Amino acid sequence: MAADPAILDELHRLTTRVPQLTGALAASVDGLVIAADTPGCEPESVAALTAAALGVAVRMTDVTGQGELRELLVRGVQGYVATYAAGRSAVLTLLARDDVSVGRLHLEGRRAATRIGELVDARPKTRPAPAKAANGAVPKPPPTRTRTPRTNRTTPTTTES
Repeated sequence: MAADPAILDELHRLTTRVPQLTGALAASVDGLVIAADTPGCEPESVAALTAAALGVAVRMTDVTGQGELRELLVRGVQGYVATYAAGRSAVLTLLARDDVSVGRLHLEGRRAATRIGELVDARPKTRPAPAKAANGAVPKPPPTRTRTPRTNRTTPTTTES
């Protein structure tokens, strides 16, 4: 998938505003990269791990009654990984050095996530074009299968006299 230029531009502006950021990534909640500026990291791996961490975090907020997940912050010895909800179907993940101001990280991360969420949610939902046959005709889709509801079968009973 080609990165959306507007989202990539937002990531670049964010890394300029917060110099302690070492990477920024916008991804779908399913773990697919939308746009990335992550030098030294594989964006596909970060997106996939973000999706896995989100699954646990969403469950945690649900079980503890904290409401809908807004953000996730992980601190390691070398720095932070912060993930913010970005609209209905995306997240923003930021990688930051240990010397970052966490308040500044949250302020800028939340603002950028809001803008990225608006951009992602405004994108038209596209479906892949149907493949054409060798003669140029578009094949018909397979028929829709329907399921007939099951009925209880009764086995005939025999009576012995």
